[in-house]
Amino acid sequence: MLKDGSSNPFNIVVIIAALGYFVDIYDLILFSIVRVPSLQAIGIPADQIKDSGIFLINMQMIGMLLGGLVWGVLGDKKGRLSTLFLTILLYSLANIANGFVQNLNQYAWLRIIAGFGLAGELGIGVTLVSEVMTKEARAWGTSIVSGIGILGAVLAFYTAEWGWREAYWIGGGLGLVLLFLRVYIHESGMFDKMKTSSVKRGDFIGLFKNGKRFFKYICCILVGIPVWFAVGILVTFSKEFGEALGVTGPVNTGKAVMFHYIGAAIGSILTGFISQKLKSRKKALVIALVCLGSFCYWFLMSSGVTPQLFYITIFIAGIAMGYWAVFVTVASEQFGTNIRSTVTTTVPNFVRGSTVLMIIWWNYMSVGIGIVQSAMIVGVVVIPLAIMATFFLEETHGKDLDYMEVD
Repeated sequence: MLKDGSSNPFNIVVIIAALGYFVDIYDLILFSIVRVPSLQAIGIPADQIKDSGIFLINMQMIGMLLGGLVWGVLGDKKGRLSTLFLTILLYSLANIANGFVQNLNQYAWLRIIAGFGLAGELGIGVTLVSEVMTKEARAWGTSIVSGIGILGAVLAFYTAEWGWREAYWIGGGLGLVLLFLRVYIHESGMFDKMKTSSVKRGDFIGLFKNGKRFFKYICCILVGIPVWFAVGILVTFSKEFGEALGVTGPVNTGKAVMFHYIGAAIGSILTGFISQKLKSRKKALVIALVCLGSFCYWFLMSSGVTPQLFYITIFIAGIAMGYWAVFVTVASEQFGTNIRSTVTTTVPNFVRGSTVLMIIWWNYMSVGIGIVQSAMIVGVVVIPLAIMATFFLEETHGKDLDYMEVD
């Protein structure tokens, strides 16, 4: 079993966290891939596919918002490891059940439950990896978690070819297999040390009582929102964008998701490398955000292009979106051990939950000005805000994480 202080980015904790995130992304993205065929199969009329898809995405994101809070607090109160595998069990069972749905209401409830379970995996996994690796190497570890995990979207694309119900069953089965690997890892030493302390653990409300801490928390959330602007709007509805932009052939949403996440897997490793090379998390984030803004603009200006060029644009935007791993690492590094799991789990889920507000705003504006122009307005707001928020965060490259937050 691995002891804390590992500098090996391919240690067993990293690998298991990466496989957990792989299954997480598989399920999270699978709905975007099977949205149209699954809704058609349960009898949703063609003119209601878009609105029904938005409804189900919103249900999943609401589940993730609630789950992020519950799992984050549990991770600080009860332990990273036990919480991590409880989340995997829940979303695996929800995935299997999802393969049996017969109507929209059943689909919605299972998306909420699956989202609730999915909410804990990344934050808890990154917290665990951050605490067992050396401060010099942890960005590599979390980048590998994200780089391998993001490829779950690729597997989701190929399994969806067998059938949407089968794809959900496979995802649930993969999660259950992953549970057996828990015997090979142990709890974080920093958490074990904290258990002997009288300091309050998992105090989510405490984040709002300290002005400086609260502002830092909000900045962490703002930095990540552009990722889900790209994924939740541009990629998930790439079929509709292709039609609005006059792409010369049909756009397959599943293929768009696959190309985007292949790019994101590459981008995870690349952004981690830039962070290590520059010895700065903040510079790596700013570079990625500027690139993401440029590529999203390119996407929204891709009028009349071929489907192949459209997919290339989506792939390149995915590379910039790969800053997600460094973003979650930065959130983890900003706060002490007693609230680290709470922050690292709730921040990415508030980011994912922001998709609900962005989609409502985008969909509302699109009635009057179209989906392309409305998406551009959303992007012009969220990307500059993320860049500004980055400058207010602490530079955490090489920071010692063995400390606690006290009032």
